[in-house]
Amino acid sequence: MANTPSAKKATRKIARRTAVNTTRRSRVRTFLRKVEEAIAAGDKDAALAAFRIAEPEMMRASSKGVFHKNTASRKISRLSHRVQAIGSV
Repeated sequence: MANTPSAKKATRKIARRTAVNTTRRSRVRTFLRKVEEAIAAGDKDAALAAFRIAEPEMMRASSKGVFHKNTASRKISRLSHRVQAIGSV
């Protein structure tokens, strides 16, 4: 348990930051799930629309430190390729 005032404050800050990050991570996962569901259904228009919303959310989360920048870029790249492949397959 924290004893000093500064350690107690740090604990409060960590708890607030954890709550914010959890919310952001959940929000991004929701948007990614919508893209995945549209891809699974084979609906290219819906997948493209969902992807256009999910991409900035993912990059916003990476800029806030929720995800690593390369992780976000990798996920977006792979999703983009899968969305584009819907019509050609």
